[in-house]
Amino acid sequence: MQARPGWPFATVAITLLFALSASTMPTPLYGLWQERWGFSPLSLTEVYAVYAIGVLVALVLAGGLSDAIGRRPVILAALVGLLAASGLFLLADGLAWLYAARGLQGLATGLFMSAGSAALIDLHPRRDGAQAGFVNGLCGAGALGLGGGLSGLLVQYAPDPRQLIFFVFAAMMLGSIVAIWRIPETVERLPGASFMPKQPHVPRVLVRTFALASLAVAASWSVGGLYFSLGPALVRGLLDIDNRAAGGLFVLGLCAAGFLAQVALHHRSTRTAVVGGAATLTIGSVVSAIGVHTEGVAPFLIGSVLVGFGFGGAFMGALRSLAAELQPGHRASVMSAFFVVAYGAISLPAVAAGIAVQHVALDTVAIWFGLAVGAVAAVVAVVGWFELAPTDPAA
Repeated sequence: MQARPGWPFATVAITLLFALSASTMPTPLYGLWQERWGFSPLSLTEVYAVYAIGVLVALVLAGGLSDAIGRRPVILAALVGLLAASGLFLLADGLAWLYAARGLQGLATGLFMSAGSAALIDLHPRRDGAQAGFVNGLCGAGALGLGGGLSGLLVQYAPDPRQLIFFVFAAMMLGSIVAIWRIPETVERLPGASFMPKQPHVPRVLVRTFALASLAVAASWSVGGLYFSLGPALVRGLLDIDNRAAGGLFVLGLCAAGFLAQVALHHRSTRTAVVGGAATLTIGSVVSAIGVHTEGVAPFLIGSVLVGFGFGGAFMGALRSLAAELQPGHRASVMSAFFVVAYGAISLPAVAAGIAVQHVALDTVAIWFGLAVGAVAAVVAVVGWFELAPTDPAA
């Protein structure tokens, strides 16, 4: 088949990077909002939960919508939603505004994820689903690091820390809207297709592949929920500093390790990526827990780097194994089901941790949650070793 031009694929990849950075962008600001408006740590957990619920609702109700009406209109609607959420953050003067802004941000992100991920597969110049999955994973890890790192630096060192980051993000969304408007549509609209909700669906032939991919993404993204919620506070506590950039840079470092893992494992087999990533995730979680228990900065940071590397490898392997087998008519629907699992995994640990710290010390919560993530990752490594061996000749 004739190769497609590369610019539409690159446009969607960059837009994916920008749009998903919204997930961690508010993280360094939570402390400022809490100091200003005086709400409880549990309320912060609820704000995080509202975002996750918004993502899941969008994925469940409209995950397959772009398979019917096209990728471009769904992506554009999601970008407009993210732009509007930035406006709510800029106007925020209390906790209710944060609920509204994060809820809308979650809905828009969920709408974007299924359509954007499917568009990457559609528009790959060589029609290589596995390669598109690799780029998707890179953008996901890069976006989480970009949001947390950039926000942390601006909050700590730039003027007007509660608003500047959202002006920057709004500019990113405006540029993305203009760019996405120019990409070609890859879906032929079905007769009678409408904006009615289209729920995620996994064809029977993909159930086995989807089950293993889900297990791997559950292990890798659950550590994201744990570290994005507790990591910045743990870093400030272990280093005994009150620098808000430190928390954002910690998130950036974690995601950078995940990014490098995907680059390093790109040409290795899916089995190697999943098993190696999950095993590294297990080791890193245990080392980090030891660092928190002993108040050792070095073990905690070393363990965190290993966690980031394992997160990247396991996530890439899961995404690549699934993307390589997706057929055009089911791409958005299956990808939305995949991200339902992912966002369930990233949100539940964070919400549970927020509740737990109301009753026990932060370091105790981090230790037990870290060990739990390590146990799940160990199961993924074992299952992946046996499950992928017969079907992955390169392993």
